[in-house]
Amino acid sequence: MVLLLCFSTTALSMNYSLLRFQQRRSDTVCQKLLRQLPSTPQHCLEVRMDFQVPEEMRQAQKFQKEDAVLVIYEMLQQIFGILTRDFSSTGWSETIIEDLLVELQGQMDHLEPIQKEIMQKRNFTMGDMTVPHLKKYYFNLVEYLLSKDYNSCAWAVVRAEMLRNFSFLKSLTGYLRD
Repeated sequence: MVLLLCFSTTALSMNYSLLRFQQRRSDTVCQKLLRQLPSTPQHCLEVRMDFQVPEEMRQAQKFQKEDAVLVIYEMLQQIFGILTRDFSSTGWSETIIEDLLVELQGQMDHLEPIQKEIMQKRNFTMGDMTVPHLKKYYFNLVEYLLSKDYNSCAWAVVRAEMLRNFSFLKSLTGYLRD
């Protein structure tokens, strides 16, 4: 019984096609939820800045499926962390944010077994090199929110950046193939 359970967990974690399907569905739900939040007011465009998405994200076609898993997992963790910060100045619906956090957590739960397997193998991949760049990128987003005292314009700019992130996530999800 235990052997069967271990085998089925491993078999499930390596089913990239199923994972791709789950991720695409969830990415679409997250984008839809983010779009339900108020968009960037015109006067907020003055405070926009270039957060400099890592160059590797613009060259995602070079990623292997293992790279995609590592990068997607890191992006979801970072987005989750940002959305748990003080957004009270925005007037955003707590229900939408909670639904978004539940969806993000579900995605991470699906990815975690595969992410752990990849990390245990310790093969250095493009994804390994991209993760530190992603951490710096998300650190810049958080620093931006802090520097603006989490005001509604800063959140509107970060929301627009997150929508852009989900476009990257959708393209990365395409690399999850068996």
